[in-house]
Amino acid sequence: MEKILIVEDNRDMQFLLSNILKSEGYEISVAGEGRKALKEIKGLSANLVLLDIHLPDMDGMVVLKEIKKLNDDLSVIMLTAYGEIKGAVQAMKLGAFEYITKPFDNDELLIVIKRALQAQSLSKEVQSLRKELAEKTAPGLIEELAGESQPMKQILKQVDIISPTNMTVMLQGESGTGKELVAQLIHKKSQRSDKAFVAIDCGAIPESLIESELFGCEKGAFTGADAKREGKFEQANEGTLFLDEITNLTNLAQMKLLRVLQEKKLEHLGGKKDIKVDVRIIAASNVDLPDVLKVGRFRSDLFHRLNEFPITLPPLRERKDDIPHLVNRFLEEARKEFNKDIKGFSPKAMEALIDYHWPGNVRELRNTVRRAALMAESDKIVQSYLLLDAISENHSDLDKLSEKLDILTELKKGFSLHEIAKKEIDNIEQTIISQALSLTGGNKSKAAKMLGIDRTTLYARLSEHGLK
Repeated sequence: MEKILIVEDNRDMQFLLSNILKSEGYEISVAGEGRKALKEIKGLSANLVLLDIHLPDMDGMVVLKEIKKLNDDLSVIMLTAYGEIKGAVQAMKLGAFEYITKPFDNDELLIVIKRALQAQSLSKEVQSLRKELAEKTAPGLIEELAGESQPMKQILKQVDIISPTNMTVMLQGESGTGKELVAQLIHKKSQRSDKAFVAIDCGAIPESLIESELFGCEKGAFTGADAKREGKFEQANEGTLFLDEITNLTNLAQMKLLRVLQEKKLEHLGGKKDIKVDVRIIAASNVDLPDVLKVGRFRSDLFHRLNEFPITLPPLRERKDDIPHLVNRFLEEARKEFNKDIKGFSPKAMEALIDYHWPGNVRELRNTVRRAALMAESDKIVQSYLLLDAISENHSDLDKLSEKLDILTELKKGFSLHEIAKKEIDNIEQTIISQALSLTGGNKSKAAKMLGIDRTTLYARLSEHGLK
């Protein structure tokens, strides 16, 4: 039976409301004062509250705010006189479901109550489904991240410690080590698991659009902004926002991000109104942040704000004990995807997988297993299907190019006043970048990664050398 708390100081109105609701089968509790109502709510599992806007000891608006603090999911319907509509509308902004004006029509009151209870029931069902989904997906994430190695056992222990808190997490590790998987697992194991997990790759969005992507924009804020739109912070409100490759943010975006984290509010690009946000931040970087701080590419105050709980993910070459576990998991995925009956890997193939240095980490391992499963013509995957020799050859060439690029960068600093020498160095650098692009099939992200620089730096050097 659904329980309704009537918060009304007028005895006649108490009596009227009680009779109407009891006749419809509702269980009723009555409070004539705001403080008594709040005490009732703490100890009573009410489904709905009918709250008068005027009470002898407390303003109805204050009572509404306190109710929402105690139980934000509890539906509240305001009771107000006809001339107090403005206050009732304000109450809805504070979280009231609806308002009813006195004198009210009995049927109208019952319809509004039924609607409020249905909405509450639907909300609980959605939360339950989200929780159920989180419980089902968390083990899958753990299985994908887990292994026999001590480094990964330590990572999962850190995840268990930090997940129930609201602390900001900074994930560091090479590309492909599973930073987003760890971020998802932290969210799934947190108290925000029934809310949104929103991810954004800060390096994949043009500098001109990153602020509107993060903080939203008003119509006409810039060319092409033909409508008002929410940013990632609003989409992740009450949930988790994952900021991947955070070192690619511009200095202005870093400054605005710091302000939002400190004040828990933001302004749309082109807007003037403050918008409150409650978001847990998990940031990630594939470069060593202290090194980035030294060269002034990242704000130290933002770094310390984000670095409340750092987690460093080890590269796959440092946890080779996990490779058999991961290989078998990825093979099971590939079997289902390609509908192939593959029993496993030959001993030599497994040995090759364990011995390989995996510069692309877990992501590269998954791609290798999927490709080999697709190519396999029997129930065993043999070494030739892995294509690791060809991959190693390219990586070796690129490693050499990366070393050359580092040397040239240092030489440039020393020859800043000698234009002829600098021009010669530029020509060599241009050749190296061209070779890297050739070896990676024109893939700029991959070329940047293999040269040991971020994509922003690569684009700057391409522009400097007139390359596309």
